[in-house]
Amino acid sequence: MSDEQSAPVCYRHRNRETYLSCSRCGKPICADCRIDAPVGFQCPDCVAEGRRTTRQARTSFGGVAGAGAAGTVTKVLIGLNLAVFILAGLSTGNLAELMTTGSTPLHLIGAEIGFLPGYDAIRVELFGTQVIAPTVAAGGYYRMVTAMFLHYGFIHLGFNMLVLWLFGRALEQDLGPARFLSVYMLSGLAGSVAVYFFAADTATAGASGAVYGLFGLLVMVNRKLKRDNRSIYILIGLNLALTLFIGFSFWGHVGGLIGGLICGVIVTFTPRERRRLHWAGFAVFLALLAAATFLQTSLLDNQYNIV
Repeated sequence: MSDEQSAPVCYRHRNRETYLSCSRCGKPICADCRIDAPVGFQCPDCVAEGRRTTRQARTSFGGVAGAGAAGTVTKVLIGLNLAVFILAGLSTGNLAELMTTGSTPLHLIGAEIGFLPGYDAIRVELFGTQVIAPTVAAGGYYRMVTAMFLHYGFIHLGFNMLVLWLFGRALEQDLGPARFLSVYMLSGLAGSVAVYFFAADTATAGASGAVYGLFGLLVMVNRKLKRDNRSIYILIGLNLALTLFIGFSFWGHVGGLIGGLICGVIVTFTPRERRRLHWAGFAVFLALLAAATFLQTSLLDNQYNIV
């Protein structure tokens, strides 16, 4: 047998001769397949197996270390808010008006949290489809979520997205993408529920509840990591004062803030080795929000005879 016939070939590229081999399994590998190891080289299969069996580093709150470094969830949330804003404006040709005057065209009411029967009479066009705007009390529960992505003008949108960009990326890196997204959505929903309970005769919209939830979450995260919270307390106080002075949705902001604090308690007080309990805590909180919503619906049914 000749030397050419007996030369080993790469196990992934059968047409390539090689005298390199994996230091772990011994399989022949070519220069393109070899991966540097502490001793010698390893093949892609052994490296992949090692990654599966190696315990991944975790943050203090259970997220995979580095998983949220790119801020992907934060960027997607900002993109969704921008997309909804543009689509809502384009649906009736009012995008320029929204960006310049910050007015509130009626067609946007279709995704607001309008709660009481009076809003049923408003005929709106949402993304090109004529609908009768339902109320939450009449079964339009989806509006408690869709309202989180709709804004009263460009200034309203810009402020919320700026805060989300500034705080969201850091919190996403601390918690990991999945936990961060869960806290964001639960905080926004908590703001909607608070408005539904304490200001049911109003319509509201915006990501402010979820953004205030990030404030509450940041307080608990900083507390866990022994960071100084004084600047956050000042920021929260100034924003709440501004809310009262200008007439923003006070209960939406306070509800979101409390929701963020509750979620922050769940992720910071749960032992790191029991991180799966975070999801149980989130589920319980969601169930409580749902129960509060249905309770208020029953009260409004009796008060306004909603059918």
